[in-house]
Amino acid sequence: MTRLAIARAQEGDREALRVLYVRYSGPIYRYVRGIVRDEHEAEDITQLVFTKLMTELVKYDERGIPFFAWLRRLARNLAIDHMRRLKSPPADDLVADTSCEEAGFSRAHTIQAALETLPCEQRRVVLLRHLVGLSPGEIAERMGRSESSIHSLHHRGRVALTRELIRQESAPFTSAAREPERELGLVA
Repeated sequence: MTRLAIARAQEGDREALRVLYVRYSGPIYRYVRGIVRDEHEAEDITQLVFTKLMTELVKYDERGIPFFAWLRRLARNLAIDHMRRLKSPPADDLVADTSCEEAGFSRAHTIQAALETLPCEQRRVVLLRHLVGLSPGEIAERMGRSESSIHSLHHRGRVALTRELIRQESAPFTSAAREPERELGLVA
């Protein structure tokens, strides 16, 4: 039934698109909610997934990839794009200020120096995760390692990076930042 609905929807049949929506909107909503952790945002993104499906469905070809996996990947990409937009400041907030630029350069230099203290694989995992934005599974695939080893490298890299930033007195001073210090036995 799903194959027939997909084939008809690819030909522009709106009723077939409705069938796909009824069948997959619930699981896609739950998947997206797990990423964005907000019911309303998840509803909006789920609607966006099915809106985008109208134009993207013609690209789907069942070469060993189940439709739901393909649809979930589309949902994941849209959810991650949404999360990235939330993290980036609006263009109006990006005012050129040389003191801010100098402070940013100094922080970047400090972070780069701290990253250089990490073993190569830990540094690579931390950079791929936090700068490139890859998931642990994508990093594992790229590095030819298991996902659990990536989680381990990521955790050890973050702890070592935090330790080095604390040593350089460059760690952010917040209550959340004191947790790694407690773990390391540096604060009571």
